[in-house]
Amino acid sequence: MNYRFTRRHVLTTTGTLLATAASSGVDFKAAQVPAQSNVEPFHYCFNTSTIRGQNLPLPQQIEITARAGYQGIEPWLGHLHEFAETGGSLDDIRKQISDAGMTVESAIGFARWIVDDDTERAQGLKDAERDMRAIKAIGGTRIAAPPVGATGAINLDVIAERYRALLEIGTRLGVIPQLELWGHSPAIHRLGQLIYVATESGHRDACMLPDVYHIFKGGSDFNGLRLIEGKRLHAFHMNDYPAEPSRATIGDQHRVYPGDGIAPLNQILRDLYDTGFRGALSLELFNREYWQQDPLQVAKTGLQKMKQVVKTALNSPG
Repeated sequence: MNYRFTRRHVLTTTGTLLATAASSGVDFKAAQVPAQSNVEPFHYCFNTSTIRGQNLPLPQQIEITARAGYQGIEPWLGHLHEFAETGGSLDDIRKQISDAGMTVESAIGFARWIVDDDTERAQGLKDAERDMRAIKAIGGTRIAAPPVGATGAINLDVIAERYRALLEIGTRLGVIPQLELWGHSPAIHRLGQLIYVATESGHRDACMLPDVYHIFKGGSDFNGLRLIEGKRLHAFHMNDYPAEPSRATIGDQHRVYPGDGIAPLNQILRDLYDTGFRGALSLELFNREYWQQDPLQVAKTGLQKMKQVVKTALNSPG
């Protein structure tokens, strides 16, 4: 796959070649920068929400993800807990994922770590710890941390303190909570809020989990992604959105495959690449029509469309 190189990339590569040639005595005129690379620029991950409506057992969700060709999986903690509570072994799940050659890139949980009520927040941190232990048991080291339960605007400095408390639990357990953007949340719905909270948490593992749909829903400009260092993003939720409904009324169920909507994916993917992001693009959809279809075909279609938009974006001029 031919990937786009910016002027900065070319200058950096050229400088390295010049230095190498000078020190080794190699004739620089004979040196050439490779024009092609078969290395994928990102990892491709499957968020199991995309086939959630088919109500499949967890092992079957993993099997479908592997058969479709994904490198990673992003399961829902509810499915992990349900599997374990009904007699299943998380060690078996870990082995199934590993044997398939996949990684656990992230996981979706809904611990209420951000809420104002002290008692409820304390329980939320306990729930987060339980979630982290479950994801660690299947080989994962990251978990989504959305602003669940925030029913009103909360001072961003207060949110930063609460996110730090969550990060400290993660440090102890070896799991990194990724501050997730929710476009409908009164607490963290804009990219500026996401960046501020992560920064002011003051924790070295602070990181963010943006989403194409949620950036649009929350009203931020996609140019804001350029301000986030790529290493501060371990995963990025991929999807697209149609021209209708409007921003005010659009919901999760309206998400479509990447490339089937109007999101500026060329710009988004180029900017992510230029910031140094090399993490997982995780397909996260809640489309009711897809939930009525064959789950393997849905997974395969999603991967094919993700790869196509990446190829188009990184090979296009500009």
